[in-house]
Amino acid sequence: MAYQHPLHYLLGMEGLALLRAYGGEHGPEFGAARIAEIRRLLDDPALAVDGVTAEPVDTVTGYRAWSDTYDRPGNGLYPIEEPFVHEIVDALPAGVALDAACGTGRHAEYLAARGHRVIGVDSSADMLAHARAKVPGAEFHEAPLDRLPLPDDHVDLAVCALALTHQPDLRPAFAELARVLRPGGHLVVTDVHHESVLFGSVPHVRTPAGEPRLIPSYRHRAADYLGAALPHGLEVRRCVEPRRAIGRTDEPMAAEIRTDVWDLWPWSLLEIAPAAYGGAWSETPNAFLWHFQLRAS
Repeated sequence: MAYQHPLHYLLGMEGLALLRAYGGEHGPEFGAARIAEIRRLLDDPALAVDGVTAEPVDTVTGYRAWSDTYDRPGNGLYPIEEPFVHEIVDALPAGVALDAACGTGRHAEYLAARGHRVIGVDSSADMLAHARAKVPGAEFHEAPLDRLPLPDDHVDLAVCALALTHQPDLRPAFAELARVLRPGGHLVVTDVHHESVLFGSVPHVRTPAGEPRLIPSYRHRAADYLGAALPHGLEVRRCVEPRRAIGRTDEPMAAEIRTDVWDLWPWSLLEIAPAAYGGAWSETPNAFLWHFQLRAS
């Protein structure tokens, strides 16, 4: 169970910005401004509110609530990871392609358009309903990542996008992905970066009664991916940790503070203290992008 409070988040962000200043990334004026802003945040009556207690839910329950809005614009990771996936897919011949944890079929649709015979697997029946409508010519199965309903050596390419962050242990999923790949086959994995999870990139959903819930996200490091992949003959062809500069370290704190929409936390909270946001988040990786290939022998 998580207790989330907007003041806690803002003070944490101020603290991260100060830590980066301590390491030499910002000067003494920036540090002094953060201390002054912390005092204003502590004294602001708009932040003297109750926090939100949110229980974790499993991915099936969470994505049932999220499925109808999942494809709406606004997911900032799509423009980051899709070009990486498409570049790899475009360089490969058409074959049998698996979209593992396919969700609403975002990558399955692209794979089908490139001529692949597409198989989509997801544990959420609600997400699969959208995928089937989006890619009617594909084959879809309802199953978890650690029990893929496919024979050994069955696919030429597997894509697993923005899903492994929800797995507490990466090893079962990688074992299955390697099992269904043919020797020499390619595996593309995109995921939420552990630093982004630390900053609060954890999906917020609500029950039909409106109760707040979180889909758990785990902070997997590069060593976790490698430790799960390498023992199964998956060799790294490329790894990218994209990051972006956020030049907002001179902007003042917002004149009006609104914290009423928990569903938009932490993103709506970033605009309250833009200088701390820029100082803490700038150049922080927000995704892991992996290209593996299964050893041919």
